[in-house]
Amino acid sequence: MQLKVTDYEINEDGVAVVRFNRPGRGNSWTARMNQEYRWIMSTLDADPAVRVIVVRGAGKQFCVGADFKALDFYAEQERDYVATVQTADTSLPNQEAPGQFQHDLVWHWGMRKPVIAAMNGACAGIAVAIAGFCDLRYAVAGAKITTVAARMGLPAEYGLGYLLPRLVGVTHAADILLTGRVFTAEEGLHMGFVNAVFSAEEFDAKIDEIATNMARTVSPQAAMTTKRQLYMELMSDDVGVCVEDSKKMIGQLMHKPDFKEAIAAMAERREPRFEGLGS
Repeated sequence: MQLKVTDYEINEDGVAVVRFNRPGRGNSWTARMNQEYRWIMSTLDADPAVRVIVVRGAGKQFCVGADFKALDFYAEQERDYVATVQTADTSLPNQEAPGQFQHDLVWHWGMRKPVIAAMNGACAGIAVAIAGFCDLRYAVAGAKITTVAARMGLPAEYGLGYLLPRLVGVTHAADILLTGRVFTAEEGLHMGFVNAVFSAEEFDAKIDEIATNMARTVSPQAAMTTKRQLYMELMSDDVGVCVEDSKKMIGQLMHKPDFKEAIAAMAERREPRFEGLGS
């Protein structure tokens, strides 16, 4: 696919960096960006060389939400929003994932690789949902975050009504969604929406350090299995089943090469050399 509003690169450690690349328009979200982003993430999830994926924006913003011209398109006259955003022609990453994950943005949870949202600047609207469905979130100090929808006469979008209470609790979720106010990365850290906040000077280096450490020391097989556990069990209402399933998975992964390599690496006081996932 020819990439016009996104780009990506993969380094020798297996860390892939994906960028929303419309810096002149705040990396605002468009149908074209959605299509390219899905294609990139599908490609990276299937690439055995990739172990960790970082998503960020080009320039000094993460993504300011839907492009204003796209919003104006709907304001001009009555249009069928659902029909215009149907993406049946664009495959979801890892279509072998369970059906719960075969939906817009929820597909992040169905991917086999850990996904890090590196919020290097403003994050608004649908970008809050994109970051929320990533596995880890880090923000640059002072970054402004807002769902904004309530101030535009719209409801919580793309599953945020489900997602935010599970990330930050009902009290904070109600504040974020019902006021549509702007809050900072530091407040997002206090709420639990982001994992850490780094200064602008150290942000890139810290993200690289986190992603590289994961790529070098975490078993890809274990990361894939644990990620699936995390989100499947988030939607489960039977903790006993979760416990029993985890015991079965432990037994299965103990017969995998990564477990034996981890034991050997510990005994030899060295970093493990884990196998990558197949395509």
